[in-house]
Amino acid sequence: MELNIVSREIIKPSSQTLHLKPYNLCLFDQLIPDTFVSVILFYPVHDPTVIDHSEAITQLKKSLSKALILYYPLSGRTKHNLYVDDFCSGVIFLEARVKCKMYEFFQRKNESQNQLVPFQPFCREKTGDVPPIAFQVNVFSCGGIALGISLCHKNADAATLSHFLKTWAAFSTGSPEKIIKPDLSSPAILFPPQTNDFLNKSTSLMDRLWFSEGDYVTKKYVFRAKSIETLKERAKSKRVPTPSRNEAISCLIWKHAMAASWAASGSPKPSVAGQAVNMRPRMKSVHGDNSLDNALGNFFWWALAAFDPDDYNVESSSDVELSELVVQMKGATSDFFNGDFISEVMTGNKEGLTEIMNQLEYMCSIELAEPDFIMFTSWKGYYNEVDFGFGKPFSVGTIGKVGPAFRNLVILVDADDQWGKGSVETFITLQRKEMALLESDDTFRFYL
Repeated sequence: MELNIVSREIIKPSSQTLHLKPYNLCLFDQLIPDTFVSVILFYPVHDPTVIDHSEAITQLKKSLSKALILYYPLSGRTKHNLYVDDFCSGVIFLEARVKCKMYEFFQRKNESQNQLVPFQPFCREKTGDVPPIAFQVNVFSCGGIALGISLCHKNADAATLSHFLKTWAAFSTGSPEKIIKPDLSSPAILFPPQTNDFLNKSTSLMDRLWFSEGDYVTKKYVFRAKSIETLKERAKSKRVPTPSRNEAISCLIWKHAMAASWAASGSPKPSVAGQAVNMRPRMKSVHGDNSLDNALGNFFWWALAAFDPDDYNVESSSDVELSELVVQMKGATSDFFNGDFISEVMTGNKEGLTEIMNQLEYMCSIELAEPDFIMFTSWKGYYNEVDFGFGKPFSVGTIGKVGPAFRNLVILVDADDQWGKGSVETFITLQRKEMALLESDDTFRFYL
């Protein structure tokens, strides 16, 4: 695919931010490695006579500058894994021309998505002078637009990016009632940044949990509504009589990724599935609000479900029951919300820090068993409503190809417009050998 960068600019907040004090990272921010995640919003052409989008792109730049006033930490530079400063440094804004039509792009291999974002996703990075967020507006020959976003995960998670993009869109369309003002003070007050040995040990652990050397590939698979209903029926049990859509899909992928790993290694081994859980709705801000919904930064944690074949006398992957994996995953998320972790973390400060330390020690103990790890995250409702004035996204893309070191990851994205109401796209990252085994797995492909 031929793609040409036709302009490169630095967009800064539209009013000076020199007087602002440095923005402190919270502990959750500090724990996450420096790495970029990609989000791509595809907007098809609505008027075939409009090919020149220069006016719309100018408006995007102006409104981005306004949005950065509210979300000014995204316009700064991260220092020493402690704080963000230099808010006038601005963000990267690229404009590209793609010499193919959007529908032709969707027929290409998934790796092509990396060309639509400023930075390659999920590589080990030394962010230094690199902005926490960067944008690339890609204009296809048919007039369609793909907005590619590279977000440094150390500075924000999917919920924060969703709020920022909706705010940017609100400025772009002149819809002030849709602006989402971020909570910039609660994160570092509830979970102050650390500078002790605990942080050094914990960041090393998190780096190992996020990255492992290997030849990773990412493939996109679509689950349509009818197949999902069949899958949910198969996944139910007395203990979980009504599994959710995400539980059924995630556990099917977990089961067959586990089978691929066992086939590749030649023997069964323990497997751990981590579900990213947004903690904001269960926590209170320092302002007395009901929740931390608008908190900037990273407010998610991993609910970990484990499957040890020795505990179930399992010798073959065909003996692993989908319904049992659903029970394990459901139990992990239930324990997350109803156990000590969320109740203690909600208090913040010393008690919250102690519980986070306990969780990290638990992760260390799991790591010693050398299990397979596979992590799941759902972007339900985050990006499908972002409208800059040319409609809602037809599709939401993400990873093309990760770097040479990463971990198994699955991203679930709503795909109602592209594949029918209730459909889900999954972006699965596995080792190349294991991905080949997954692709040839007829039982897995039955649900696609």
